[in-house]
Amino acid sequence: MDKTIRKYSGFDDMKADEYRYWQSRPVHERMDAVEEMIEAVYALKGWKMEPEVPRLQRPFVRLPCPWR
Repeated sequence: MDKTIRKYSGFDDMKADEYRYWQSRPVHERMDAVEEMIEAVYALKGWKMEPEVPRLQRPFVRLPCPWR
């Protein structure tokens, strides 16, 4: 675990550093973080998540790319 103390001159610098950090992480780690945030929101609202239910299900729609 990185225990480096960083000082930022502004909010934009902090957000840019955070963005660089998450872009450096592998996809599976980012998806795990999203799942943790979803679970936290469910807990805050008092909802109970069903176990063993796949999450983040969305239909994929391919749109034509006009410049290709």
